[in-house]
Amino acid sequence: RAMSFARNDRGPFPGMDEKTYTPNGFFDERSFKSLLSEYQAQRTATIELFTGLNETSLTRTGVASDSEFSVRSLVYIIAGHEKHHMNILKERYLIS
Repeated sequence: RAMSFARNDRGPFPGMDEKTYTPNGFFDERSFKSLLSEYQAQRTATIELFTGLNETSLTRTGVASDSEFSVRSLVYIIAGHEKHHMNILKERYLIS
């Protein structure tokens, strides 16, 4: 969505249903190393995407999940979403 909005595709884009996406990721069939590798690649790609955007791209907007977002707002939303997921991993899997 952020990349589409930055490139002036305003959508609209549908929402995502985590109850559909999560089971169909088959995460329990993958190794921890594979999951970590994918996470690192996605994180690096996201950072590179945002680093390469100019002010015009950051201020563009689009519609996703029936709401309007600027690209800049999605930078913060994505960072907060990652923090949220890291907290879940710590709480559910890393505390003994």
